[in-house]
Amino acid sequence: MPTVMPDAAIRSSRLRQNVVGFQTILLREFGRIIRIWAQTVLPPAVTATLYFLIFGSLIGGRIGSMGGFNYMQYIAPGLIMMAVISNSYGNVVSSFFGAKFGKHLEELLVAPLPNWLILLGYLGGGLLRGLIVGVVVTTVALFFTRLHVEHPFIVISSVILTSLVFSLGGFINAVFAKNFDQISWFPTFILTPMTYLGGVFYSIKLLPGWAEAASHANPILYMVNAFRYGFLGSADVDVGVAYAVMLGFAAILFTIAVVLMNRGTGIRD
Repeated sequence: MPTVMPDAAIRSSRLRQNVVGFQTILLREFGRIIRIWAQTVLPPAVTATLYFLIFGSLIGGRIGSMGGFNYMQYIAPGLIMMAVISNSYGNVVSSFFGAKFGKHLEELLVAPLPNWLILLGYLGGGLLRGLIVGVVVTTVALFFTRLHVEHPFIVISSVILTSLVFSLGGFINAVFAKNFDQISWFPTFILTPMTYLGGVFYSIKLLPGWAEAASHANPILYMVNAFRYGFLGSADVDVGVAYAVMLGFAAILFTIAVVLMNRGTGIRD
């Protein structure tokens, strides 16, 4: 007579299987980030240094204060968040599309892992790179200005939510992309303008009425200002609304990503 495993043993076995699968994806993504650190970690540090030198030291001295703070201190949270956004997005879009292009994604899909867990593995990689780059850029910022954290929970939670949102965006971009040009189109023509117009370098209160109103349609504005509020205790938008925007985008994009995975969109085409 064959032995029948009890339900509890089956659930425990599946849990261990899922944990091992998730850890494997996450460790592979972390190894990729560290292995090519000259492409993943060093460029954001160099770029941030240039921003602080040009916008902070040279131009900032002429601008004076912004929102009641030294200009260098004002732009520091925005520059950190800008680096987190671009690197979280870039890590997932390049990693997942690379798996599609290299034809080794199929090996992962036939593994006994649910699609949502595979997605979480890639999101974990994007989050890791976003946080690593965030720490690096924060360290660079400390050479130029003093950063005092007013609300630590808001700093940590807002950067995690933002990283997850743009990791999901990178994943969806990679699902639909059919060549390398298509994974660079969105960051170049949409993500970069939205970031620069998201209040990184200025307060939207300086804008004309119509431009200030239009800025509220940019989700990055809420992310940058929530993060800035965590450091400075001041923001151009309501922090509660900012969290609603971040949580809403995270939930919607996660649902879309899981549906696309379940349908095999861009994978089985």
